[in-house]
Amino acid sequence: MSFKITDGVKWVGKIDWELRTFHGEELSTHRGTSYNSYLIQDEKTVLIDTSWKPFAKEFIENLKKEIDLKEIDYIVANHGEVDHSGALPDLMKEIPNTPIYCTKNGVKSLKGQYHQDWNFVEVKTGDKLDLGSKELTFIEARMLHWPDSMFCYLSEDNILFSNDAFGQHYASEQMYNDLVDECELYQEAMKYYANIVNPFSKLVEKKINEILELKLPVNIICPSHGIIWRDSPLQIVETYMEWAKDYQEDQITLIYDTMWEGTKRTAEAITEGIHEADNNTTVKLINSAKTDKSDIITEVFKSKAILVGSPTINKGILYSIAGILELIKGAGFKNKKATAFGRYGWSGESTDIITEELKDAGFEVVLEGFKELWHPDEEGLQKAREFGKEFCKNL
Repeated sequence: MSFKITDGVKWVGKIDWELRTFHGEELSTHRGTSYNSYLIQDEKTVLIDTSWKPFAKEFIENLKKEIDLKEIDYIVANHGEVDHSGALPDLMKEIPNTPIYCTKNGVKSLKGQYHQDWNFVEVKTGDKLDLGSKELTFIEARMLHWPDSMFCYLSEDNILFSNDAFGQHYASEQMYNDLVDECELYQEAMKYYANIVNPFSKLVEKKINEILELKLPVNIICPSHGIIWRDSPLQIVETYMEWAKDYQEDQITLIYDTMWEGTKRTAEAITEGIHEADNNTTVKLINSAKTDKSDIITEVFKSKAILVGSPTINKGILYSIAGILELIKGAGFKNKKATAFGRYGWSGESTDIITEELKDAGFEVVLEGFKELWHPDEEGLQKAREFGKEFCKNL
């Protein structure tokens, strides 16, 4: 499959309908993904990125249907991660001397992964590549989301090839933002941002401002994954600016795991208390052992506050809560409030452990954790409801 984006620019990537996890199993991809590669044909011909290794042979065979590989003058590697560069070793066997344009860190990444001394050309922000009637301008995007990342901009067509920025894991035969379900598109874009880009939010804001200062007209944004933005493409740029500024909605999320339903019933009672104190705020209750972890991180991203609960087990906490707290810490959330809760039978360390983890993750702990013995009776449930009310007051 390929399709024309503009006269002289084609999408030549791969749609992966079956992918359900990414980065190992770190990120869920309920709607699949695409590995977007772009072919620019002017007086000179450029290939931007390739595909993931499992599709390397298919990618190259399809590319041969579009062009004699020897007619490719340049390859641009916006990012060295294997979902972008996995087909590069097979491609370079066919055209071994073709220059590969990438950042200095891109050279390190590609050499480190493939151990080949290809014809690398290092570029930095502002460097240009003359294609004839058009030119490519390179823009380093360090740590968005790897040290080697960069964007490139095609003049005349006014296309920003934005690498992982503004992308989504979203498979569709309708590859444009005006053709797909907008709600689904933004759900996947937010999930992508929350789980991959959020740790670098301050850099996102800085880089977008840097690009805007270049005063480059942008008619189309072509990311490395998912849907291409052609209808009001700057809408996703504006949305990224909003997300980058310690984003939150009027939402409180309770995340818990439970052994014998005691912590679950406590979580439900706390939720009731929050509703009694404030019935306008959205409250979501999530069992971390039964809910996709990437979806949980997305809900935390949306929240102004979270409560995290676990019973005590072996002087610790249940492993699904330990795991989600580690992911929350890595996501680098800012300007969010939190507290802990849990049940115990003997020693009762869980709330203290969770509280310290929340502090380490940068949350403002606004209320001492709620900790009660054994399974709650009606009096215990009422205490949990009151705790929910008190938590709201502290927001």
